[in-house]
Amino acid sequence: MKNYELLYILDATLADDKREALIEKITAIVTSNGGEAQDPERWGVKKYAYAINFQNEGYYVLMNFKAEASVPEMLTSQLLITDGVVRHMIVAK
Repeated sequence: MKNYELLYILDATLADDKREALIEKITAIVTSNGGEAQDPERWGVKKYAYAINFQNEGYYVLMNFKAEASVPEMLTSQLLITDGVVRHMIVAK
């Protein structure tokens, strides 16, 4: 298994319970596919450098995980279609 880092931005207007449910869902995608996810670091609401979808702020979350090479591709496809996820980036460490 390889080490990865996932940084994603959630919509800042989401309610706290929906935001937490979304973070748990993303973590569950990794663990259900045989990966080992660390507890996500919640960076909180930060200002964007430029407006994205007419919004100026987003809720940043950083998660480190270990997984097989197919998991980041699967995770990317899920994040692209998930409502509430503004941007994401997966980096192999």
